[in-house]
Amino acid sequence: MSYSTEQVFAALRKVIHPEHKKDIISLGMVQELVIEDNKISFSLVFNKANTTNIANLKKDCVAAIEAGLGNTVEIRGNIKAMTIKEDETESSLEGVKNIIAIASGKGGVGKSTVASNLAVALAKQGKSVGLVDADIFGPSVPKMFGLEDAKPEVTNRNGKEIITPAEKYGVKMLSIGFFVNPVDALVWRGPMASGALKQLLFQGDWGKLDYLLIDLPPGTSDIHLTLVQELAVTGAVIVSTPQSVALADAIKGINMFKGEKINVPVLGLVENMAWFTPAELPENKYYIFGKDGCKELAEKINTPLLGQIPIVQSIREGGDSGTPVAVDENTITGKAFYDMASNFIDIVESRNTNRLTTQRVLIDENSKGCSTN
Repeated sequence: MSYSTEQVFAALRKVIHPEHKKDIISLGMVQELVIEDNKISFSLVFNKANTTNIANLKKDCVAAIEAGLGNTVEIRGNIKAMTIKEDETESSLEGVKNIIAIASGKGGVGKSTVASNLAVALAKQGKSVGLVDADIFGPSVPKMFGLEDAKPEVTNRNGKEIITPAEKYGVKMLSIGFFVNPVDALVWRGPMASGALKQLLFQGDWGKLDYLLIDLPPGTSDIHLTLVQELAVTGAVIVSTPQSVALADAIKGINMFKGEKINVPVLGLVENMAWFTPAELPENKYYIFGKDGCKELAEKINTPLLGQIPIVQSIREGGDSGTPVAVDENTITGKAFYDMASNFIDIVESRNTNRLTTQRVLIDENSKGCSTN
């Protein structure tokens, strides 16, 4: 007899950590789950090496598995306890439930527009949302929210500089654009850009968030690697236009996240500029970049299509004026982003129910390869 991941998760959700008062699945303590017929094995991950709960929790896990799946299951002796060092970077974002990478294979597909409007649409649906503009070399979030002149407050807290994010339309946000002259070109080497990203992430006073969206630079770069090294990313959203050249680059981004070394789930694809609709003819659709290219790709790789966003003049005007179109869900594009956000919420919830928590990527400097922990 073979068991499913869902059955194992359901059984282990009844095991409550005595200190945290939460089940071990919600706490992300169950890792490296392997199911081979009726044999089940996994690692139980603890944040403190000196914990006194290891033996008791292992016993509780065995009891829960046997109670939930029956006495024929092979679980005894198959639970490995692991301890990891609880570091400052993790604790600084402990109030963030989901960290989401917004990525694209190439520039010019409207990734930052999608990230900004998704953030607003999520906030309008009652979610607490943060947005990090990680496009270090071309920050655009300040302009999209009409915050070009914003200067976030920096305070000293226990010897550490803490940055208070700017906030508008219910979205907390930080961008390197808040700290540099917008007309200056940033000429930074990779380590400098990665250091700037880490400052935005770990020195930001994010508080409790349902979602922290990371608007990444186009393509694949040091920034992407820094993100998956520093944080356990819940999943990635890939933005593309329907045209073939954009889809070819999107596939590279998808493969990067889904690769064995990175192993970050791709939550879905967003087809931006899916068609053109003139304001005076709202029922008309003109497929100027091709039709359903991203939709067909999503079906081909068995990945959800989160939404198809049309081109209308209001998107460009909203981005230039600092009022994202998602502020008004009664418009064509506002509704498209609102529906996309609803799909996104459901998919993240399903991902967290049915998949193990993503782990940070560790780099083996000798082999120049990656591993996860």
